[in-house]
Amino acid sequence: MKSVVVSAVDVPSSFVALRSLHRRGVHTVAVSERESPEVFCSRYCDETVRVPSPARSAVAYRDALLDLAARDDVRTILPFREEDVHVLSRYRDEFAEHVATPFPDFETLRRVQDRKALFDLAADVGVGVPETELLTEWSDWSRPSIVKGRYTVLADAFREPMGSAEGHPVRANGDAPAGGLRQPPATSYLPPGERPDVEALCDAAGHVPLVQEYMPDTDEYSFCAMYDSGEPLATFQHRQIRGFHYSGGTSCFRKSVDEPDLEAAGLALLDELDWHGPADVEFKRDPDTGAFKLMEINPRFWSSVPFAVQAGADFPLYYWLVANGRPDLVEPGYEVGVGGHLLMGEVSYLLSVLREDVPLVERPSVPEALASVLTSLVRYPRFDYLDASDPCPAARYAYNTVKEAFRRRV
Repeated sequence: MKSVVVSAVDVPSSFVALRSLHRRGVHTVAVSERESPEVFCSRYCDETVRVPSPARSAVAYRDALLDLAARDDVRTILPFREEDVHVLSRYRDEFAEHVATPFPDFETLRRVQDRKALFDLAADVGVGVPETELLTEWSDWSRPSIVKGRYTVLADAFREPMGSAEGHPVRANGDAPAGGLRQPPATSYLPPGERPDVEALCDAAGHVPLVQEYMPDTDEYSFCAMYDSGEPLATFQHRQIRGFHYSGGTSCFRKSVDEPDLEAAGLALLDELDWHGPADVEFKRDPDTGAFKLMEINPRFWSSVPFAVQAGADFPLYYWLVANGRPDLVEPGYEVGVGGHLLMGEVSYLLSVLREDVPLVERPSVPEALASVLTSLVRYPRFDYLDASDPCPAARYAYNTVKEAFRRRV
């Protein structure tokens, strides 16, 4: 029996990975620290395992994954979160004793999870980036800007003295509980002329975050790829039409595209990194010049993998083939012009139009937003979670989402 371990995260990518591999005769093992993740009830999930939370202890999470990797039937582990790939990559040598490791080595991963290092690399290879500085070095508050974490995951591996904010010391960024991993704070939008409380932002982030020139979220693109030791095996592109919020965020409606300049920029970055494994390179198109500017690289499977699979690019299968030493069986290609949705994301988008007021981003009217969503649902009836033969994950996802929203509101 050949088995694969899949992290059961609360995005559809882990569900479609289970479905893709189960249908090809692979025994699927879903792992989660949560009590009732969506994919645990899927017909494509053959086995479930509870593991410690990486937010509480990265080492305990590593040990649990190593126990599974040591099984004779397990061939590889698929990463779906920054925490997943961070643990797998940091302890890559230990995992390599048991399973295939189609993900980057840790030094390469550090250059990607540290956005400052990533933007420096992009500039070196001629890929455009928004103007970006450390928060403590930014001085021009006359323009609209955003504040975002320097790191995509906060971990002990990035712990280092970060200088000071206006003369006051800033704690190291790895200040996670009990050696755990956590996400940086959400992006802050700053209108022109508004100078933020630098010390407070540094303290909240646990490190000195970045300030970046503001770019509208209305023209956001992804270049996705599967690499094998520096060689691209398959690629896929999509343009985000709507995010979870009217200001942007995770994609809930997107279309597949074919942009030569986007491909050139994505390949230039991943080739320079000598990439290994899956990656999603996110860009925004400059409204003035039309050039693509780098936002970040997701060094693992991204949330909209189901959409890529529907368009013909089965990235979980590509990963499995590389893990089993058969990259020659990867058949690249996809259909351009396909559209797809995450339904709960569309609900989140409409709620944001009703409730949120984000500086710098013009909020659409409710009738306009509703008409846009309904029109696209009819025209492009493809959905990330919905599967007529396996309805439970979609129902569980809706239930979990509503339950979490109610808990936060209370």
